[in-house]
Amino acid sequence: MYIWAIMIPSVDLSREQLLSLDKATLVAVIHGLQERIVQLEQTVTEQAAVIQSLRDQLAKDSRNSSKPPTSDGLKKPRTRSLRQKTGRASGGQPGHKGHTLKMVAHPDHIQHHRVSACPHCATSLEGVAPCGLESRQVFDVPPVRIEVTEHQAEVKVCPECGNQVKGAFPVGVTQPVQYGPRLKAQASYLNAYQMLPLARTCELLGDWYGHTPAEAFVLDANATLVRQTQPSLCAIKHQLIAAEVAHFDESGLRVEGKLHWLHVASTDLLTYYQVDPKRGQEGMHTIGILPEFEGRAVHDHWKSYFTFHQCQHALCNAHHLRELEFVIEQYQQPWAQQMAHLLLEIKAEVDAAIETEQTALPPSRIAYFEQHYNELITQGMKANPPPTNPPTQPTSKKRGRKKQSPPKNLLDRLQHYKPEVLAFMYDFRVPFDNNQAERDVRMVKLKQKVSGTFRTQTGAQTFCAIRAYISTARKHNAKVINTLYDAVNGNPLIPQPTLD
Repeated sequence: MYIWAIMIPSVDLSREQLLSLDKATLVAVIHGLQERIVQLEQTVTEQAAVIQSLRDQLAKDSRNSSKPPTSDGLKKPRTRSLRQKTGRASGGQPGHKGHTLKMVAHPDHIQHHRVSACPHCATSLEGVAPCGLESRQVFDVPPVRIEVTEHQAEVKVCPECGNQVKGAFPVGVTQPVQYGPRLKAQASYLNAYQMLPLARTCELLGDWYGHTPAEAFVLDANATLVRQTQPSLCAIKHQLIAAEVAHFDESGLRVEGKLHWLHVASTDLLTYYQVDPKRGQEGMHTIGILPEFEGRAVHDHWKSYFTFHQCQHALCNAHHLRELEFVIEQYQQPWAQQMAHLLLEIKAEVDAAIETEQTALPPSRIAYFEQHYNELITQGMKANPPPTNPPTQPTSKKRGRKKQSPPKNLLDRLQHYKPEVLAFMYDFRVPFDNNQAERDVRMVKLKQKVSGTFRTQTGAQTFCAIRAYISTARKHNAKVINTLYDAVNGNPLIPQPTLD
């Protein structure tokens, strides 16, 4: 460790002069030097802590902390995956349903390719009957173009009252010239689902159909979808509130050039997004799910989540494994390696129990894991005692508690939130990590990577509403383009509550 060398200033007295000093003066000189040594030792300790903190910052990346992969920059972190080897070969596993093209019994078109002459001896084969056929099928898309449907409403004059009566146009046909619902669904599909910018969406539609709509058409299609999917979004929100286990997460999002926060609540069948200027408790209250949620909330250790006392909590152990990896690398503390192995061992045993349709681990195994967990916490606490606060010097400007080391902070969380850390062991409905919410956040972050920022609040909320509807539809194995088309026509997919 490189520490700036600090020299104790020499006393401007020679040996003979020191020997000539009386006892009281000599004691005063020694006492002054002792105070100086204490001050220098404190300075060295503080500088060492600063250097360690800076080293910790430089050592953190997406592999051993909660930093996103985009923060790694051009420096690729050492690839030591936290995933455990399964022993299975890569690619499709036995029993996996393939997607290879297969011939159809009734093709749309058949083209005959006749043999007129033998390529070997040039004999004419015109009058020879074929003895067999070899078939090959080509799957392709026919040329597409926009079809224009003209709606003509009759106008009649009533012979009795003389009033003019006009036939009713279909629902949605409100303008002399307009685009239809299928094109609207495709525009939103390309813009909100495939992440194409407005201009490229219009360009692609023009290349496909020979008719390029304006960007305002795509915006109008998105606004129509938001209106038409409100029943679905309300159902998603109410079902999340009633869920037994739900995942929660938040991530930064730039809107109108300012930092906002994307909040997500989700399950394996539901997704709900909302953007708010606030990250913590205030933003969570605005969304309105957590304040009414009474199930088990799975999340990271962000303190704002714990302000909701009406529900139970579970912490993401993927975060813990990354932080333990950091402690192993930077502080070389054995308890961290053993704690990571313990968490993975519990996970493996829980997974095996679920596969054999067990509902809980045997009490003896739970007691064993708890005891081992407590022993490792004790070992960690011995290796990371609380920082001592030296007496404040009259000239010192620093006040308050001394900052704890990363291992001590992690140990405090593992000790204080032990039931939340091991929730997946006590209740098999609770997952080991919060990957569900993180996967759901990823798509919105990808949109930000493509666009850079949302220029308006309306644009951000519109995108989140459509993505919530699309994500929920995909979790129900519905085709995205079909669900968008149904929604534009006023028949959105409404998720049904699951029966436990």
